[in-house]
Amino acid sequence: MQASLESPVAPKDRYTVVDALRGFALAGVLLVNLEYLSLYALLPASRQAALPTAAFDAVAVALTELLVNIKFITLFSLLFGLGFALQLERARARGAGGIARYARRLVVLAGIGAAHGFFVWWGDILLTYAVVGLLMLAFVRLPDRVLVVLGILTAVALPSLLKPWMHPLLPAMPGPAEVSAASVAAFTSTSWTRTLHANLMFSGWERVSSLALVSFVLGRFLLGLWAGRRGLLQRPLEHLPLLRRLCVWGLSIGVATCLLSWAGTAPHTVLPGLHGGARLLVLRLLDGMAPLALGIGYAAGFVLLYQRPTWQRRLRVLAPVGRMALTHYLSQSVLGVMLFYGIGLGLGPRWGMPGVLSACVLIFATQVLLSRWWLARFRYGPLEWLWRWITYGGPPPRMRQGPDGTPEPAAMRSRLPATRDSVASLGELSREEKAAP
Repeated sequence: MQASLESPVAPKDRYTVVDALRGFALAGVLLVNLEYLSLYALLPASRQAALPTAAFDAVAVALTELLVNIKFITLFSLLFGLGFALQLERARARGAGGIARYARRLVVLAGIGAAHGFFVWWGDILLTYAVVGLLMLAFVRLPDRVLVVLGILTAVALPSLLKPWMHPLLPAMPGPAEVSAASVAAFTSTSWTRTLHANLMFSGWERVSSLALVSFVLGRFLLGLWAGRRGLLQRPLEHLPLLRRLCVWGLSIGVATCLLSWAGTAPHTVLPGLHGGARLLVLRLLDGMAPLALGIGYAAGFVLLYQRPTWQRRLRVLAPVGRMALTHYLSQSVLGVMLFYGIGLGLGPRWGMPGVLSACVLIFATQVLLSRWWLARFRYGPLEWLWRWITYGGPPPRMRQGPDGTPEPAAMRSRLPATRDSVASLGELSREEKAAP
């Protein structure tokens, strides 16, 4: 089925496995983000140890670091890169007008990310995604093998090489402990102006002190571009042997590098021949490789499981969440602020990791239910619809969900109450245009 930007595709024509995998990635991203939104991760070790939940917290944090942290943002980034790759290929096929539209879409995303990062939560990733999405224009003609090698080097080696050079350039910047302490004090206050000021300061500090984040994201986008070209997630049945290799090798390399990294930081290191800067560089490379390999292994394993009917029925529940990824990513931050900050319910970090895990389950379960309800009635998530409205400079087509998954006829739409019709979402992208989120 070939569809224009104004002609949405029916749900049966979507890449449901990609939507489900994106929903899965959002669950992990939420868990890690809530450690910071709850302010628990910003507490010094002494205050964390003083919490009544300290024993449970230690186990929960260790498992989160081992299985979730950076691995799920890797998944999210790979899928974002794959989505941008599909959009970009479509844009190039349309010529100059398509490239300009692609660029406008990213400029709008940059604005959304900036507003989110500066005025809601400092941990925004969308602004970086938009900038890197524009950089993708320089790489789209590269051969597949070059993409893979460059993607791995950019994601793993470049941040490790840049890190020693960045710290001397930032001598006047406060350290993480100082910034975290000031942020906890501000975010637990009930003053809106103090909270906003602290968020602005923390957001600026985070972006300047984490310049290597661009290479972290770019490397994953390049690997997503390669996966999109090969059709690994769009046509998984054609690539089962490769997916199995990616799963086995990704998980194996990820676990091995995690163990080596741990051993390298322990007393009596297993790297006795390395000292000083060389040893630190090797450890940084291991720390960079482990989450990338595990993220790739997770993605391949998820897609392989999805090919089994029993697992597909279980995992499809995540697909509606993935179709509304922009809406849910931003709403997760808003809900986290409302729950934990002083300007909200003020729960703060006093409940430790049990509070984080409970909030994660509550928020994500609610998003699963709301996604299914919303997409049974509308064609697109509310913020996805707004994104396209701003991109194209006017209201997109108002299309409600028909009972068979097709756009509702205009005559039927004209009889809808104005309040319901005004919330109708815009048309979805065709398979080649479908993005993440």
